[in-house]
Amino acid sequence: MMVPSEMPVVALTLGDPAGIGPELIAKLLARSDATANANVVLIGDRWLWEEGQRVARVQVDVEPLSSLAGARRRTSTARPAFVAIDTVDRVQVTRAAACGAGGRSVLQVLDLCMDATLAGHVDAICFAPLNKHAMKLGGLEHEDELHHFAEYLGVTDYFCEFNTLGDLWTARISSHVPLREAVNYLNVDRITQAAELIYRSLRANGVSAPKVAIAAFNPHGGDGGVCGREEIDVIAPAVRALQARDWPTDSPFHGPFPADTIFLKAQAGEYQAIVTMYHDQGQIAIKLLGFSRGVTVQGGLPVPITTPAHGTAYDIAGQGRADVGATWQAFQIACRMGAAHRRTLTAA
Repeated sequence: MMVPSEMPVVALTLGDPAGIGPELIAKLLARSDATANANVVLIGDRWLWEEGQRVARVQVDVEPLSSLAGARRRTSTARPAFVAIDTVDRVQVTRAAACGAGGRSVLQVLDLCMDATLAGHVDAICFAPLNKHAMKLGGLEHEDELHHFAEYLGVTDYFCEFNTLGDLWTARISSHVPLREAVNYLNVDRITQAAELIYRSLRANGVSAPKVAIAAFNPHGGDGGVCGREEIDVIAPAVRALQARDWPTDSPFHGPFPADTIFLKAQAGEYQAIVTMYHDQGQIAIKLLGFSRGVTVQGGLPVPITTPAHGTAYDIAGQGRADVGATWQAFQIACRMGAAHRRTLTAA
């Protein structure tokens, strides 16, 4: 059994104050096995944490901690730690309504977590659902939180979101852009970088020999050029470039496969990852296969960051009905990848 100083430190946040995040984190930390694989530290406003427990009808025994910097010095990790900070007043938040004060609170907490990762105090971050509109009102200058993370952490290499469902992970070449612009993002470099990134991330998550399928862009994979040439001119050359490189495992990359059958191959266990060409090509399938279990992993960052793939669910906020399944899965991935991250830092 690992001693506390060897456990990966995983920072948890409460998410949007007006949504289901506080309730989800309360349900997660009420589990007896929540601290089995990590030194868990929650950071957020005290009133919001108390409200989350009230809505979830649980009470969680936590160890007060003055800052994330003290997490690794804890002598016992049997219970979660709690860093109480003041980012938003209760009167500034209306349940189930996006507001600038809530968005600013989210940004402040996430920035503190990232500061702690840069300082070496935290090995992974798992955040409860956010609301992009509230964050924009609160000062977010990027298209989404991933781009905020990347700039804050000084990332200059390729990065992208992964969506996961159990043993299946997906990456995408373009994300939150109009569909008519998605074709402009297709090039050999982006495809090879996305495929390599998800392969290495799966290995960090404990998959020893991941197989990665590359999706086509056009219906029927372009039908030999009759229905588009992107497969011939861009995607197939990217797959060949990947196959020509040396990898720790044999033949990890295959494709391109038509998008309407590629998930059947993964569902049959042939592949552990799929690189899709645009947002809905992967998201519709993942959410249909298991909406309440999906996880988003922020790929390409220097520290693991995960979150449940669903949103803030304003329609059920405060009712105690939120399903903790996806949050638990996001937390487990953060624990595994945080442990791998810590081993890398220790070895260095």
